[in-house]
Amino acid sequence: MTAALGLYRAALAVLAPFAAPILRRRARAGLEDPARLQERFGHASQTRPAGSLVWLHAASVGEMGVALQLRDGLAERRGDLSFLVTTGTRTSAQLFASRRPAALHQYAPIDRRDAVRRFLAHWRPDLGVFIESELWPNLALEAEARGVALALVNARMSEGALRRWRSFRASAARLLKPFDPIFAADARTSEGLAGIIGRAAPALGNLKLAAAAPPADAAALAALRAEIGPRPIWLAASTHPGEDEIVLAAHREIVAARPDALLILAPRHPERGAEIAALAGAAPRRSVGAVVGPSPVYVADTMGEMGLFYRLAAVSLVCGSLLPTLRGHNPIEPAKLGSAILAGPHVSSFGDLFEALDGAGGIGRAGTADEIAAAVLGLWRDEALRERRTRAAAAAAEEGGPALAATLDALLARLPPSPTRTHAAA
Repeated sequence: MTAALGLYRAALAVLAPFAAPILRRRARAGLEDPARLQERFGHASQTRPAGSLVWLHAASVGEMGVALQLRDGLAERRGDLSFLVTTGTRTSAQLFASRRPAALHQYAPIDRRDAVRRFLAHWRPDLGVFIESELWPNLALEAEARGVALALVNARMSEGALRRWRSFRASAARLLKPFDPIFAADARTSEGLAGIIGRAAPALGNLKLAAAAPPADAAALAALRAEIGPRPIWLAASTHPGEDEIVLAAHREIVAARPDALLILAPRHPERGAEIAALAGAAPRRSVGAVVGPSPVYVADTMGEMGLFYRLAAVSLVCGSLLPTLRGHNPIEPAKLGSAILAGPHVSSFGDLFEALDGAGGIGRAGTADEIAAAVLGLWRDEALRERRTRAAAAAAEEGGPALAATLDALLARLPPSPTRTHAAA
């Protein structure tokens, strides 16, 4: 144990009495699920399945997609496995519930030793797979102490994050020691981690490129298409406060040129639906069952339906990218579904994915209302350009297959043998 990690553990022990009131305050603010707060203290709300259990730990919605992709791949190769997915946000839990995967979900325990030990004692995972950079010291070190095999996959770190890790090189190396394999999503992270841990952290490629296209209910899709008719549609996906105003200003310009145009505005956090509807002049909201009608704006304030909206829209603006305080969202879903992609300039969280799409000619950039309006109208007018862009984006999005296959092979190698194979060999 390094001095920095020891100090971290000691500080958390001193602060332990404040955890419960902080979480209750977060629950009152809508940031925690009040009905499931005990999970944050390691108290399980479900029974552990018998047999080998794979624990997939993801931060939030973006990493959840990778977790479910790994779950599906592992389950296809090993039918005897059970799966537990842990995340830290209400939005990710809602997305998990909407997709109904064959896995259990729990909120990740707070990084306090008693909570972590309680969690591990109940679930007794055979393999813990941490996705991207969601590393909590007590969670990792206590799992190591219990003999849990650990892997870090799709690791992605900014240059700033790597600089901070280098400042505490000994502690970072100790924290990463139990993880084998460590696979990076990009060359920068691979080189940075290898310099810290003194061993290879291969850059297999970004697993988000391998994510399956989000599903859509066929009946709901047909109903919306019939209701909207031939109106030209564009989607503003996963907007944040401050972006809605830019998007709505762009749409006013678009409507001036195309009076029948429809904007589907999907906020990153659906609970903002009423606020956005008011900004858009009492626009209809999907969450309350309102019909689109002749409205120029439709507020898509539901969970788990982005596959529906991407299929409807010829053009999609991937938000979280229009303001310098934001860092972008994953552009792969529209790439998989044939919606021409636009994005603003602020995409550092997914810089590698945007670089791949930029290099392939599969994305357009627009940061202001004027630029967005011009780009949307241009893509509607120029069908050949739109088709070239969507084909290029789709081709780039297929490059994650080999990374996924190599990751699955490595994870399966860390698991105990299948009882069926063991008995057959005997």
